Amino acid sequence: MSKRRFVAFACALLPSPAFAWWEYGHQTTAEIAYARIKPATRTKIKALLRHSVELDTPSCPARTIKQASVWPDCVKPLKDTEGKYRFGYAYNWHFQNVDICKPFAPSPAFEKGDDILAAIPAQVAILHNRKAKPVDRLRALAFVVHFMGDLHQPLHVGEHDDLGANKVHAPYGLFDGKRTNLHSIWDGWLAERAISSPPPGARGILSGLKAGEATQLRKGDVRQWAEEGWAFSRDVAYASAFHGDPCATPQPPASLDNATIERLIPAVRKQILKGGLRLARVLDKALG
Repeated sequence: MSKRRFVAFACALLPSPAFAWWEYGHQTTAEIAYARIKPATRTKIKALLRHSVELDTPSCPARTIKQASVWPDCVKPLKDTEGKYRFGYAYNWHFQNVDICKPFAPSPAFEKGDDILAAIPAQVAILHNRKAKPVDRLRALAFVVHFMGDLHQPLHVGEHDDLGANKVHAPYGLFDGKRTNLHSIWDGWLAERAISSPPPGARGILSGLKAGEATQLRKGDVRQWAEEGWAFSRDVAYASAFHGDPCATPQPPASLDNATIERLIPAVRKQILKGGLRLARVLDKALG
């Protein structure tokens, strides 16, 4: 397991909301996409989901689009008979390491096909391949749905030598920052608060769409969306915690008061919306 994944796993052991970007964010992104895809695409997804048992991950089912959206996280700890991680090859596919304080460029891992920017198109190609086995296409579907969610969690696509802010201690509510970090806040508590704010859930987030907005939000490609998320991580996620200057030297202590959190809620909801609408576009293209 990579160092970054280990830190993220350790953070998951902290007290957390019942649902988070880990679950709630991914599921909501998937629900938005499922509501916006073409009927023919939905039919093909249902057909692939019927092969869930062939994944041989009974503790991590993928019988629905919501289950598929969290399947790549669920299977991380699964081991084979030799004690090796069955899906260890995919650990680095959930993120990219691009420093927010330097010009944007694909990470070195991208050239090896070993980050989120490389993984999404690779898995889309498998999903699109009608000659591939249904179980392989289902696995690719789960990866695509999940990684499109990760792509829109800004601290999965931007960092500052801190493992995507996993090493940035920050307070949140009753937690003083000793046991919380900026990554887990965005992945968990902030995501839960934003998605559950009225009007809640996928339907509530979709209800805020303005005429023509969906068309604009769906534009672009994976690289452009990754760069957009990287800039968002710098200008919003990091900047809001570091008093507007995420690249200051020396770096001040991170802090997030309630007023700042309230201001971030619409931005987080917008990220979920973008992820869902863009995922719908990707799925329609791959399966249409």
